[in-house]
Amino acid sequence: LAAYFCFLMTALGVTAGAHRLWSHRSYKAKLPLRIFLAAANSMAFQNDIYEWSRDHRVHHKYSETDADPHNARRGFFFSHIGWLFVRKHRDVIEKGRKLDFTDLLEDPVVRFQRKYYKSSVVLMCFVIPTVVPWYLWGESLWNAYFLASILRYTISLNVTWLVNSAAHMYGNRPYDKNINPRQNTLVTLGAIGEGFHNYHHTFPFDYSASELGLKFNPTTWFIDFMFWLGLVTDRKQAPKEMIQARKERTGDGSA
Repeated sequence: LAAYFCFLMTALGVTAGAHRLWSHRSYKAKLPLRIFLAAANSMAFQNDIYEWSRDHRVHHKYSETDADPHNARRGFFFSHIGWLFVRKHRDVIEKGRKLDFTDLLEDPVVRFQRKYYKSSVVLMCFVIPTVVPWYLWGESLWNAYFLASILRYTISLNVTWLVNSAAHMYGNRPYDKNINPRQNTLVTLGAIGEGFHNYHHTFPFDYSASELGLKFNPTTWFIDFMFWLGLVTDRKQAPKEMIQARKERTGDGSA
């Protein structure tokens, strides 16, 4: 249970934090929530918020080209993990420099996390998940470290990478059949709502990253709960008419 709780916190640091808040600005979050999401993002240990958001904006702008950091046209392995093992393609660097990321560094939470990223990762990703179970209920340090820290971290990494790989290769395209990203149920389950990827690339500004309704999207539930608490404002959403019109115009007819 402790490991799963850490997994959920890790996931939210990426999905609700680096992705939907800082990369896409699909909603606004007040300071206490931004601090929580930054801490959760350090627990995820997937580069700091600035680097994560920078790469993700380049990915959306130049998706499936040489300027895409994890270009899925180069194969499953490359888009999943291989892109981290090699130097970035020169187009990623050159075209990425043309985008404006000043809004990210205007957030003091992003600047603070970036400045103290290494120490925050050690604390959030490894020390706290290990020490808390040991201190509170007498779990062995061995079990706590390898389950709540290492195994949880490994699973969370691969779940996130599946959005870049599997969700760009396997599934249907009800919103835009002309782009690679797909709707992938398994990725949605693992990445707590990030597998509605054809929708997300069609309407990247939508805070839900999916059509609202009876869809499994825990990240959206979390953002809605924070809205109810008064910590979230200005949730952006694609109108139903716009969604339906896009389905009819460019969808593959699967929805």
